Amino acid sequence: LHPQAVFFPLQIGFFLNGFILRFYFCQAQQQASSTIMIYLRNLAAADFLLCLSLPLRIANYISKSNTLHLVHCNFGATALYVNMYASILFMGYIAANYLKIARPLQTHILQKARAAHVISAVTWGCLLTLMSAYIILSVYTQKPLTSIPSTPICKFLRSDQLHLLYKFIHSFSGIVFLVVLISLLFFYYSTSRRVLLAQKKHPESLGSKTLKKSHRNMLVLVCVFCLCFVPFHLVHPLRMFLRKNCRGENILHNLSELTILMSVLNVCLDPLIYFIFCKAFRAQFNL
Repeated sequence: LHPQAVFFPLQIGFFLNGFILRFYFCQAQQQASSTIMIYLRNLAAADFLLCLSLPLRIANYISKSNTLHLVHCNFGATALYVNMYASILFMGYIAANYLKIARPLQTHILQKARAAHVISAVTWGCLLTLMSAYIILSVYTQKPLTSIPSTPICKFLRSDQLHLLYKFIHSFSGIVFLVVLISLLFFYYSTSRRVLLAQKKHPESLGSKTLKKSHRNMLVLVCVFCLCFVPFHLVHPLRMFLRKNCRGENILHNLSELTILMSVLNVCLDPLIYFIFCKAFRAQFNL
């Protein structure tokens, strides 16, 4: 995968998410935080941190330094995955907030601002704990690296213990992804059904127009999620459980790198979610 392919979303994502975070901390703090705003802020933070991990990935492909390769495998790649799954989870939380459309008379925990702060903190705490455990085990058990392989793959450095932890973490992450994906599709279906019912009863009412807007928001969220994260989760399990030195390993490696690039594109597309979901942000552009 050519480094320029990663450099482009890095530039765009760094600028857009930096601008969004600046907006939140400089202006949005003056307003009472809604649950959507809290989750959007954390989504923007995850994207910004992912952008910070990308220069190390680019340098790893350009440089032939053993030290840089070790740093990338121990820290850079791990940070990328942590922030990827942070984005996945926060997109799921944002979608769950739209249950109030399908069930307007019920209020669940994800719709409360205090609960949103707690859920966000617990999410980051769990992800950073897993990241720390992986990095510590990686540093203390990794195999010696005498030369960088033709394709800079981190699996050659993993000890047997680390490989087991790697499989466990990514298997668990795959389950989390499936749960979020199924939830997103369910929330979208529920919203679509509610919109159809409203259009049949009161096609020109204000409530019907509000439901249409919410349905559009959910559609954007589902499309960005599927475009960025579904390809990676189709290819990565095959590569993870594939035997070493298999003929198809290089092909799967290239496919995996391509799907990682697609997942990185979410740093460019997530600002679209922020723009659509946040009225205060749109107001900055008089929209």
